[in-house]
Amino acid sequence: MPELPEVQTTVNGLDKILPGLKIKGVWSDWEKMVKDHSFSHFKKEVVGKKFLGAKRRAKNILINMSRGKTILIHMKMTGHLLYGKYQYVGGRWLPVEKGPLNDPFNRFIHFVFILSNRKHLVFCDTRKFGKITLIETANLPHSPHLAHLGPEPLEKKFTIKNFIECLNKRPNGKIKQVLLDQTIIAGIGNIYSDEMLFLSKIHPEMRVCDMSNIKIKALYKTMKVVLKKGILFGGDSMSDYRNVNGEKGAFQEKHNAYRRTGKKCPLKNCRGVILRKMVGGRSSHFCSTHQKKHG
Repeated sequence: MPELPEVQTTVNGLDKILPGLKIKGVWSDWEKMVKDHSFSHFKKEVVGKKFLGAKRRAKNILINMSRGKTILIHMKMTGHLLYGKYQYVGGRWLPVEKGPLNDPFNRFIHFVFILSNRKHLVFCDTRKFGKITLIETANLPHSPHLAHLGPEPLEKKFTIKNFIECLNKRPNGKIKQVLLDQTIIAGIGNIYSDEMLFLSKIHPEMRVCDMSNIKIKALYKTMKVVLKKGILFGGDSMSDYRNVNGEKGAFQEKHNAYRRTGKKCPLKNCRGVILRKMVGGRSSHFCSTHQKKHG
């Protein structure tokens, strides 16, 4: 599932492309993607509206439009947004030009916004789990899609004090599960939690109440470093994710732990091996030596 860095990378791309463009039409072969409204209602509401800009909240893309409307898109497991010129041929939307949009991972197009510059914003989603809905911009903070979310980890106002307060909401929770809880901290998923725990030398099953102040401070620091690095490298494309141009990110080339099961720990002077274990129903990757469960 795209996490904070992938969603932010997408938002950064959209914010350079969309402002000023209008929606001329909407197409879908999977209308269930639209939540809270019928597809026909959604289409009626957005056609003719102008894009103002894009923002991110947790793992949600928020596309603000004229007349006080916001399109919320959650890419879920395998979704990503693509921008370019397409043509509808033989029941499929195909990119007109050669290039990264022709990547095989970009061919599962189920939702299309037809734009005023004769190009298209399309939602590619292999498993069709993605979510699209329309919200009054003024009501965004109170929307059931967003109201439950915890604070943003990269905001300047999110201090170490705030971080400790968040963790203490689940003192008996295993730290991996706590990091994945979107009501505690927003935007972190499997990939980046594994990487930040690796660098912080914290076992994914360590309980919050057993973490020392030193470990908490280390995790706070590495959380910000890892997430910023994920954005810097354009997200992680080990699976389906691509940016709006159809290109892969590069963070998958920087993994220390995630999906490196059986490989030697890359930490200098560490003789450990990367192990994989299910923690709260999610796979966790960690070093057998320097990530201790206690202490």
